[in-house]
Order: sequence, then C-alpha cells, then structure tokens
Amino acid sequence: MRTFAIGDIHGGLKALIQVLNKIEVKDDDTLVFVGDYVDGWSESAQVIQFLIELSEKINCIFIKGNHDVWCEEWLRSGDVSPTWYMHGGKETIESYEGFSEDDKEQHLECFENMPLYYLDDENRLFLHAGFTSMHGVEKEVFETTFYFDRTLWEMALTMDKRIEKDSAIYPNRLKHYEEIYIGHTPTINFNCDVPMRAVNVWNIDTGAAFTGRLSGVDVNTKEVFQSENLPSLYPNEKGRNKG
Repeated sequence: MRTFAIGDIHGGLKALIQVLNKIEVKDDDTLVFVGDYVDGWSESAQVIQFLIELSEKINCIFIKGNHDVWCEEWLRSGDVSPTWYMHGGKETIESYEGFSEDDKEQHLECFENMPLYYLDDENRLFLHAGFTSMHGVEKEVFETTFYFDRTLWEMALTMDKRIEKDSAIYPNRLKHYEEIYIGHTPTINFNCDVPMRAVNVWNIDTGAAFTGRLSGVDVNTKEVFQSENLPSLYPNEKGRNKG
C-alpha cells in the first residue's frame, strides 16, 4: 500500500490533476493533503468539489490549513475577512459563482470535518504548519498553531545535522515522530522548487500559490511527483503574485 503526501494546492485544479496522473493513483492508495486547498488560482471551489468526489473512491485525509479556515468561516457566516480577501479570498469567492447553496453546504461540511493533523501507523505526522509543544501535538494548547506556526520549520532548517536523535540537545518536538510532513512555507522562499528535508521534517509546499509547482511525495520511497509551474497552467491569471 502506498501513501502520498500532497502539498498546498491553492485553487490550482489543473496542477492537482497533473500530479495525480503522474502518481497513477490506485484504489488502495492513501492520499494525505497537508492543507490550503483554496485561495490563489481561479478553481478553488472546483478543487474542493473534485476532492470530495475523489474521497469517495480513494482513501483521502484532508488536513486543514489557514486558508481553509478562512474559507470555512465565509461559507458558514457569509462574512468576508479583509485579510482573507487580500490573500486569495477574492478569487475563491469568485470561483463559487454557479455553485448552489447545497454545494456550498457540502463544501462547508468538508471543511468542518478536516482534522488539524494526522498520524499514520508508521508514526509519521502530517499537518499544515507546525506545533510548539515539546510533548507533541496532543499537548498543543492553541489550535491556530497547527495552521500558522513556522517555528517548527525554522528550527529544523537551522539544526546541526550532526546532532543525534538520542542526544539531550535534540529538540523534544522532533523526537516524538519518525517523520513530519508540512506545507505552509513555500520552498521557493529558499530558492528550491522541490520538497525540502531538514532533519526529519519534510516541507512539501513548493510554491503552487505563486510561481512554483504542486508536489506529491511517496512517503515510503521519497519519489517526488510535480506539476508544471502554476503560472504556465493559468497564463491569464496572477494567482497570489499580485506584484
């Protein structure tokens, strides 16, 4: 059985389809999405609809990201957060044109049911951004940390790779899990367009919201599957590259 971790999609349905086609998804695969399905390119609502239908055929885990929290709140109340509107919400709202109220209710239910993290049978942790508790995700105090934190990735990036995991100075946060898969912080910020590994943390957000690609990783073999750069798939759009 194969397990794939898939990075931040940000409304790029064409990129998602490319990645799934390259993976050649099978009925017994597990797909773990690390969040941020919406906000950016023009097909956010279409991405959610596609994923709902995909989950009826394939085992899918949909982790909740910060952009998903904003969209969920809008679907529930109709209130538009100015912060969300400026960071892709405008495009997401427009993508819902033509979707019925029943469709929106179904999408809201999908968002409401998204977990904040997923731990598999191999002790691999999947979440959108990070956590801060030295005792692990179960002891995290603030829910928002799971989809906003960047300190986990920053810590992993700066660690001396010579430090052994059983060392007293190895961060307790990292000792709890075999591997940790996150999104949220685009690797293109570090001039890298493929998933990055720092100690046992894998960052698989390769900048699909901006000028990068969407990535999927086979967590067993570490084979990477990528779409084309998103601007080439949506040549008449800017995504979140507002300039």
